[in-house]
Amino acid sequence: MDEEATAMLNYVRTALRGSGAHGFDHTERVVRLCEMIGAREGADMRILIPAALFHDIARPLEEETGVRHEEAGAAMAEAYLRSIRYPEDRIVGIVHAVRAHRYSSGIAPETLEARILSDADNLDAMGAVGIARTFMQSGEQGRGIADATGHFHEKLLNLKDLMYTESARNIAEKRHAFLVAFIEALEGEMKARTPPELSR
Repeated sequence: MDEEATAMLNYVRTALRGSGAHGFDHTERVVRLCEMIGAREGADMRILIPAALFHDIARPLEEETGVRHEEAGAAMAEAYLRSIRYPEDRIVGIVHAVRAHRYSSGIAPETLEARILSDADNLDAMGAVGIARTFMQSGEQGRGIADATGHFHEKLLNLKDLMYTESARNIAEKRHAFLVAFIEALEGEMKARTPPELSR
């Protein structure tokens, strides 16, 4: 990572000091996925990596004010990148990728870099880490297991079919299979009845 990217990383880390389901550790994983997928798919890394770094920078703002973090984050990324005189043509691509990354944004990612960021963000909601993040978020919101399993069915089980790149689809297959096996086991245990001899 060059000095420019390191400076961006430190800027984002300062904004995301807290931990949690959307903490800086999530951003780091998304960056690593973007590096891997981007290398395979031939992405412009000077668009993709800044977009990955900035994609959730406004999450704390959303939690405090309700503003949509993808819109606020795109504005924050644009302001920061202009302040360091980042190439204008790349700023446009970064801002679009941040704005379009969210599962529920309704904005279609129109560039390769935006598609990879969307894929990477969705991949981090799948598999073992996705399970951990789901229960973490339920705990943060004061909710229980039923809420988490609802989230699996409403969102996470749909993510495999939303991948844009071949590289992400390959990763998603394994993470989806793990997710399905876990949910089946969890729901089986939740429905299990106490044996009669133990209920006396």
